[in-house]
Amino acid sequence: MLGKFISKNDGSVSEQIDMANIPKHIAIIMDGNGRWAKKRGLPRIAGHREGIKVVRNVVLQCCNLGVEVLTLYAFSTENWKRPKKEVEFIMKAPKKFLSTYLPELVENNVRVRTLGSRENVPSFTTNAVDSAVERTKGNTGLILNFAFNYGSRHEITEAARSLALEVKEGRIELDAIDEKHLSKHMYTPHLADPDLLIRTSGEMRLSNFMLWQLAYTELWFTNVLWPDFKEEQLVEAVKEYQKRGRRFGDIQ
Repeated sequence: MLGKFISKNDGSVSEQIDMANIPKHIAIIMDGNGRWAKKRGLPRIAGHREGIKVVRNVVLQCCNLGVEVLTLYAFSTENWKRPKKEVEFIMKAPKKFLSTYLPELVENNVRVRTLGSRENVPSFTTNAVDSAVERTKGNTGLILNFAFNYGSRHEITEAARSLALEVKEGRIELDAIDEKHLSKHMYTPHLADPDLLIRTSGEMRLSNFMLWQLAYTELWFTNVLWPDFKEEQLVEAVKEYQKRGRRFGDIQ
């Protein structure tokens, strides 16, 4: 088993936060791996290697909190611009992570899913992910959703194109199109929108991540670099989330 999530400082999680008000869907922009490595005089891939371990720990924590969906921004459509060696390492990261931790994910009832484009992604990456999706498809616990080769503007563009084709083919009337119809053509029609977005490393922007889905998501930013992200930061983010009034445009 992944283990029980216990606070090192203040007792159990249930003593720190309201376990009846846990965000159902948490999305994380995992930022700062390169800066973490640079501060230590290490190559950038060392930061990504350390970041993989943090993914495992965050999955552990979310399982124990009762989070239903965890979406991780693993590789964006813009990240192809990074140094070749770094991109090559990131392409191998899903296989490395899953070969190491998939048995634990299966044991803990986690379902692996992905969103993003497969264009230019190596077969060894897609094969590893597909195998994990297949092996965990019967599980009923946390959905671990990797956003890989993902860009929100591309997603919205493809959704609009798909919807336009339906109109052209006469499957839907133009006047019948609403937000629900467009949402069905996104990568996430099977998922509720994120309740909480966490971004590490001190950057305060969305970086083309789930722009449609984050319309009413609570945003939480931390200066902590992703390889240093620990239990206390996740608890802090959830505690802050629980202080906020989510009105979705209403006045109540």
